[in-house]
Amino acid sequence: MNQPQAIKSLLESVAAGEMSPAVALDKLKHFTFESVSDFAKIDHHRTLRTGFPEVIWGLGKTPDQIAQIMAAMRKRNSVVMATRIFPDVFAQLQATVPDIHYYPTARICAIAPETIPSNSPGTISIICAGTSDLWVAEEAAVTAQLCGFQVLRLWDVGVAGLHRLLSHQQVIAEANVLIVVAGMEGALPSVVAGLADSPVIAVPTSIGYGASFGGLAPLLTMLNSCAPGVGVVNIDNGFGAAILAGQILRAAEKLSRE
Repeated sequence: MNQPQAIKSLLESVAAGEMSPAVALDKLKHFTFESVSDFAKIDHHRTLRTGFPEVIWGLGKTPDQIAQIMAAMRKRNSVVMATRIFPDVFAQLQATVPDIHYYPTARICAIAPETIPSNSPGTISIICAGTSDLWVAEEAAVTAQLCGFQVLRLWDVGVAGLHRLLSHQQVIAEANVLIVVAGMEGALPSVVAGLADSPVIAVPTSIGYGASFGGLAPLLTMLNSCAPGVGVVNIDNGFGAAILAGQILRAAEKLSRE
């Protein structure tokens, strides 16, 4: 049975009273995808299942592949986003998708309306240790904003100059959820978690001298944090940190409604 026929059969079952709307909705959550040429299958129902649409991973894809995927996704999504897009790839995409917007520090490009509806109350506060870590922090910030969350940025407050962080303790105290991005030895999330009463999502970056092993040293530091309440995502994964922070805010909103 092809997809249109399967959907028609599902709707007929609901109309006949053979299936409840709730059961039908659950089936639809896992129902459909769209093939793009022979290289991609777009999961259009991911938003229905998870609350977040599928996002394009740019590395390893050609500009033409990215453009074709975007063209298919924009038919059903108000925001279409691609990560790890470098300037030369964006320049080629712009020729095919003229209304695309580029966030160079975050290495993200997106098709999005000027105003994105709020996904949830609350603010995702993002703290970045050093300027060299900014591209990961901005990946988190732009991802969160494109998903409809409010973002507060606090940059270049690493532990080598702890007074810089301590001068912003009010930001930490008022945060709903914190993303803390750091390379080198990766100590900043532990310091922040010792000051915060909200969840801390730690993001290790690949920034550092040779013994940081491309981000492995800060990753291990964060995993071994002596401060409770710290969760850790993968090296340089600002995108994943933003999605997790958004899920935390939405879970809190769901609980407040209940």
